[in-house]
Amino acid sequence: MSEFVEPAYGRRSLGDVVPAVGAALGLRLPGEQAVLGLPDAPSYVVLLVDGLGARLLERYAHAAPFLASQLAGQEPGTAGVPSTTATSLTSFGTGLTPGAHGLVGFTSRVPGTGKLLNALLWDKSVDPLEWQPHPTAFTGLRGLGATVTVVNKREFAGSGLTVAAHRGADYVGADKVGERIAAAVSASLERASLTYLYDGDLDWTGHRYGVASQPWLQQLAMVDAEAEQLREALPPSVRLLVVADHGMVDSPPSSRVDVDEQLELRDGVALLGGEARFRHLYCQGGAVDDVVATWSSVLGSRADVLTRADAIGRGWFGPVSSGVRPRLGDVVVACHGDTAVLSTADFPYEATLVGLHGSLTPDEMLIPLLVS
Repeated sequence: MSEFVEPAYGRRSLGDVVPAVGAALGLRLPGEQAVLGLPDAPSYVVLLVDGLGARLLERYAHAAPFLASQLAGQEPGTAGVPSTTATSLTSFGTGLTPGAHGLVGFTSRVPGTGKLLNALLWDKSVDPLEWQPHPTAFTGLRGLGATVTVVNKREFAGSGLTVAAHRGADYVGADKVGERIAAAVSASLERASLTYLYDGDLDWTGHRYGVASQPWLQQLAMVDAEAEQLREALPPSVRLLVVADHGMVDSPPSSRVDVDEQLELRDGVALLGGEARFRHLYCQGGAVDDVVATWSSVLGSRADVLTRADAIGRGWFGPVSSGVRPRLGDVVVACHGDTAVLSTADFPYEATLVGLHGSLTPDEMLIPLLVS
């Protein structure tokens, strides 16, 4: 359906950012193209604001005047699929598409088991180096002589997601905005350096209260102030690039489908994964066609219900390696509009959230790429 935004892999996706920064530093990674056309600079600082979709920034520009003032003339990019944090952060850090790096959702099946890996919380029985074995783009830049620094909360140091997505960089733990800005300024003084900062508070606020709620608008204003303060604190020669991992949509109760109330949606499904806006359905043997038929009948125009092969054929995940393929659902469900597919039994926390993401609508997929 035309509502969906296809991922711009290799042209203007989040996974293209670090290779493009490398090229702007004069350090081109093997096989990579400088597709974003970033201006040359001795150092780059990349601030990734979790949940700051480009459409949201346009719509609520009054709350973020500094960032909104940069929108004109700077074309948005796209997240990958699904448009969710673990997938996007790994694409950013590795420069790879989801079908290559293998973090294909908030939750996905551990092949050969009936268990899900929660990519944010991780599972100690899953080795992140085996789950994502490819060298990161951070590692590649360091091999070319760059200084690469990650500035993030102390609690994320050494986490499964950090190891999978961002290994190869120096890690600086910083919990407060002032700490983050000071650390970024210090790291940016190194020539040929990339410093990456992560801010997750806007996403948390949107999940809890919804997009355009008063708490969300206040948090957006704080993000805007952080970005402006960071720009002012950095040397003029250092470029600041503000990006996001995805946007967000609010899903009201009337738009939610609970598989524990419409039990026919459980038929033939051995394991329910993904998240509310983008479900991975792992089917019992021989049940794929019946699952597609049932889910298509129940959801109608509210979602695209595709077999794994059809979703891969659309290019949603980029090229998919043989090891990653069984992590994808036998059937995937991508929601339109503000629809969400919940399981109050399997994922009770999701039912408490207002804002959601993961699908391919413009509000979720389009991300800012703002250079100053």
